This record gives sequence, structure tokens and C-alpha cells, in this order.
Amino acid sequence: MGCWVGMADPYAAQMSASAGFDWLLIDGEHAPNDLRSILAQLQVIDASSSHPVVRLPIGEDWMIKQVLDAGAQTLLIPMVESGEQAADLVRAVRYPPFGKRGVGSALARASQFAAIPDYLQTADEQICLLLQVENRAGLAALDDILAIDGVDGVFIGPSDLAADMGHIGNPAAPDVMAAVEDAIKRIAASGKAPGILTLNMDFAKTCLDLGATFVATGIDVTLFNTAMRALAKQSKNMRDAVS
Repeated sequence: MGCWVGMADPYAAQMSASAGFDWLLIDGEHAPNDLRSILAQLQVIDASSSHPVVRLPIGEDWMIKQVLDAGAQTLLIPMVESGEQAADLVRAVRYPPFGKRGVGSALARASQFAAIPDYLQTADEQICLLLQVENRAGLAALDDILAIDGVDGVFIGPSDLAADMGHIGNPAAPDVMAAVEDAIKRIAASGKAPGILTLNMDFAKTCLDLGATFVATGIDVTLFNTAMRALAKQSKNMRDAVS
């Protein structure tokens, strides 16, 4: 069970890390994060019991290389639409001769700055690659994506999927939810890990029942805004009642 971390701030990330979630996703796609802010959040989350996941804005080789060197071990790559793209991403997270990740671990936090003597030999097996399928093209290619060795899990993005299916802003549309449920069942049947983000606890339970193994049920920005707005409204109502 996880939560989205989108405040792009290590202090806020540390508060989330103290909550007890199994994993926390540092969002580099829609939150204003850069390499240094991601690094700072990795450092504070690593000190907790929560496992950090980093979502990049796009699956570019140089971005993947930098974030892996910064110490991320689990990546979520958005907008994957083909088996060919999935295979290329697998190569990007692996060292030669099996991949194309650049070798510079002596400079990297990932190797504890060369304090892990066999880092180059053992790093590949410690990387978890999660791919995000979030449109009709990705769903059509889901079997091809699942067939790629080295893909550890597939996350279904309901918001973008809803938009692509003509229901922008409404991921709870019945045909969207049906597509998500079908995808989760197919991912689970393949032996890969299915994932989802949903603020609907009933739907989260449905996804768990269908075999989802990494499920996010909240977003820090949403939680903060909801609480702040509710408190502001309650406070103003109390003032108005007195006056």
C-alpha cells in the first residue's frame, strides 16, 4: 500500500515517510521535481520503513541513468505503448552487456560512492522496473509489454486512460473501470505485479481482490489541500456564527 508524494520537498516527504506506508512514489512527471529534489527525497525516505519509487517524466536513457545513480532502485516510467518500448526501457536500467546503462558508479550514491565493491555486478538484479500503461494504445499492446523479460510490473494510469477513452476527469466511468479491472487481471495472470492509484477505497479493494500488488490510495497534495480547505471553511463558519 502506497501514497503519491508530490510536494517536491524533502521535509514534506519525511512527514509522509513517517506515516508507515509500504512505499511512496516521488513524482517527477507532474510534480515540480528535478534531480536534486528527487535525491533529497530519496535520502529522507531511505531512512524510513517506506520504499521509495521514482516516476520520471519520460523514459529517456539519460534521466534513467541519473536517477539510478542517485540511488533509486524502483522506477515507474509513464506512457508505455509497445513491447519494443518496454524492451528498450529494460536495456536502459541494465549495465552492458545486457543493457546500455552508462558506467559511472564511482561517482554514484547508488554504490555508496564505490563502497559497495561488487555494485556493477549486482545492480541489475536489484532494480525494479515498473511501466505505466495509460491509454488505449498501451492496453492494446499489454500482452506484448508483459512478454518482455525484465519488466517487473505494470501500473495502470486511470486518469489518462479515462481521458483517452473520452471521459476526461472521470476515471470512475464504468467502461474505464472495466478496462482497468481487465488489465489488472491480465497483468496478474502473467506473473508480473499489477499497480494502480485510486482515491476510491472500494475500488482499491476491488483491485486488491483482482491481484493488484502495489496500490496507492492517496496523494499528499490532495490530502493537504482537503484538510486545509475543510479547516478554513470550519473556521470561517465559526467566525460568522459569532458575528
